[in-house]
Amino acid sequence: MSKIKCIVIEDEPLAVKVLLDYISQVPFLELQKTFKDAILATDFLHDNHTDLIFLDIHLPRLKGMAFLKTLIHPPAVIITTAYHQYAVEGFELNVTDYLLKPFEFERFLIAVNKVRTLQKEIHEVDESREAKDYLFLNVQKKKVKILLSDIIYVESQREYIKIVTTKGEYISKMSTHDIEDLLPANLFKRIHRSYIVSINKIDSYTAEEVEVNGVQIPIGRGYKDVIEKW
Repeated sequence: MSKIKCIVIEDEPLAVKVLLDYISQVPFLELQKTFKDAILATDFLHDNHTDLIFLDIHLPRLKGMAFLKTLIHPPAVIITTAYHQYAVEGFELNVTDYLLKPFEFERFLIAVNKVRTLQKEIHEVDESREAKDYLFLNVQKKKVKILLSDIIYVESQREYIKIVTTKGEYISKMSTHDIEDLLPANLFKRIHRSYIVSINKIDSYTAEEVEVNGVQIPIGRGYKDVIEKW
């Protein structure tokens, strides 16, 4: 596995110094940048990918939790704070760990090892997805084999999904979230709360919609960054 890229969002110089020292002692961590407030970090994340954020709670201009809520697809987050009362809210926002200052290197290492384990599991799942070129889905009380190369797009229909392929359409009782977990991320992208498209089947796109196989599919407001990366 490659190194875990990380940034630090912290306004206390001493706390920054401690974190930089700890990060330098962990071979699988790669520090990208440090920020004194979350606004500057937002600008950085708009144009750069990171795997892990060390995030303080009490920051100038934009508080840590408020910043976390603005992230549409957040990376792993380790909260670093002197205030224990935000722990529940932090875990509700799916943070990986919550470090109470002052924390020792041993506790820091436990937190970053959690991130490493999660990254390894995701990497292994992605590899297994890429190895398969088909799915078996429940369609009208039977398992139907659908080739990934045939899928054009997937559309949410409440508790069902419609899979539109080059060979026909299939209705299966599952959520777009569930089907997204089964599809290789390098071949399929969610561009709307209700739509996932095959990248290889895209004919054209604008800032507002994608055209696949002659069908115009809207791009959701929260998914503009997916298109920008193309």
